[in-house]
Amino acid sequence: MSVFHKSAVDRPKLRAYRLERIRQQLRRRDYAGILLMDPINIRYATDVANMQVWVLHNKTRYVFIATDGPVILFDYAVATHLSQDVEVIDETRPAIGHTYFSNGLRQREKIDNWALEITDLVQRHGGRNKRLAIDKLDPQASFALARLGVEITDGEEAMEHARAIKSDEEIVAIRESIAACEAGIAAMYWAMQPGMTENELWAYLHKANIERGGEWIECRLLASGARTNPWFQECSDKVIEKGDMVSFDTDLIGPNGYCADISRSWICGAKASDEQHRLYQTALDNLHHNLALVKAGLSFREFTEKSFHLSAEFVDRRYSCIMHGVGLCDEYPFAVYREDYAKHGFDAPFEAGQTVCIEALIGATGGKECVKLEQQILVTETGYELLSTCPLGLLPDY
Repeated sequence: MSVFHKSAVDRPKLRAYRLERIRQQLRRRDYAGILLMDPINIRYATDVANMQVWVLHNKTRYVFIATDGPVILFDYAVATHLSQDVEVIDETRPAIGHTYFSNGLRQREKIDNWALEITDLVQRHGGRNKRLAIDKLDPQASFALARLGVEITDGEEAMEHARAIKSDEEIVAIRESIAACEAGIAAMYWAMQPGMTENELWAYLHKANIERGGEWIECRLLASGARTNPWFQECSDKVIEKGDMVSFDTDLIGPNGYCADISRSWICGAKASDEQHRLYQTALDNLHHNLALVKAGLSFREFTEKSFHLSAEFVDRRYSCIMHGVGLCDEYPFAVYREDYAKHGFDAPFEAGQTVCIEALIGATGGKECVKLEQQILVTETGYELLSTCPLGLLPDY
């Protein structure tokens, strides 16, 4: 994927599909409409991005979608021009930001004004139906809507199910994000050498992503040597040493806003030891065993029951899941190891059109290192299609 990349995605087709997916969920649940505050959901509904990470913690963007009526985007006050050519948006208004940060002692006044405007939309476009789905909202704003007679319902479930089944255009967009991500993975591989820090190596992934129109990376999950075990230690100024295992998980939001979630483990500057080979082979066996199970119609319970059996030495270091959905970010569905099913598992079927990641993390309690592998796939009627294509191996053949 070249740095000067032009997307092949048909954006009007993409937007029309995603908006109809949302409305299908609203009709199914008899909601008057939905109010989206989460920037990921706003992006899915409108295809308009604006300061995505900043608005994760500043309530200054939201969108109202009537089940049978208009789509009204409320954007950061001086940024309403961003949506002027987007055909699925009927109207753009300045948002009423109701953070304490920007309003201080006038916050309650702003919340009340915000609630009045939203209630007016529900009454105007929902008729007698006052059921408004909301994905995320702070308590004071929820109380303000309730005082005005709005019945708040769960918008997160509706949005997760809307986003779960991907269109052909979405798969094109995902492939482009993966291409940007894999260009960064290759750059990391060729740059990796003893003496550089984990942070220095991780920067190659960021650079490749931004050059190709990507957006951000959700985590900093790259570790080397003993910092790989236990997992979930983010990259640091630790110097990578010769013979270290280097394991990483991209969690990269690339061009088009879609996530490329790929994990690999390499050896830096040396041949792998027998123990490193053993860990890696176990992770490969885990990964390929679980991939072979995937097909539309298989239940998550059955997937868990038939999944790779971890030997006792690896159970305590198991990953948080064996499978999760992926789209604009990590999303529904989710499947856990058999050890966790009673407490955290739920049952539903794989469906054709879902894009998911199959996870493998192998490390022993008290062991030196962990191997982390992950493949991103498209679920089909008969199995799966591999979307992540960068080579596997402790010393891959690039």
